[in-house]
Amino acid sequence: MRIVGITIPDNKRLKIGLTVLYGIGRPLARQILKQAKVDEDKKPADVTPEEEAKIRQLVESKKIEGDLKREVGGNIKRLKDIKSYRGSRHARKLPSRGQRTKTNSRTLRGNVRKTMGTGRKAADKK
Repeated sequence: MRIVGITIPDNKRLKIGLTVLYGIGRPLARQILKQAKVDEDKKPADVTPEEEAKIRQLVESKKIEGDLKREVGGNIKRLKDIKSYRGSRHARKLPSRGQRTKTNSRTLRGNVRKTMGTGRKAADKK
């Protein structure tokens, strides 16, 4: 089963398989299958052509894959262009939503764990 040029895996249930599409998570997948009146536990190989057409029509009516990626990229570019704080965080590849960076984040900031493990640094400290 192919939707928007992406193959839905045949070995997974529809409610999980639809999530391979960028922009469709589990809640939206369940909503689409409910609207199409298709059992969410069916495998894509067991879907009839009529059910497949309904699913395809509902998925294509949503903003997914390329259009959504373009919109998200445009939003980030706009934040960078107006030199907002969030835009500057995106530009430096740091968390932009207020997360702690001193200890928790693994970013370009180079926050590497400094523990006494088995390595050259541990041997140097003895």
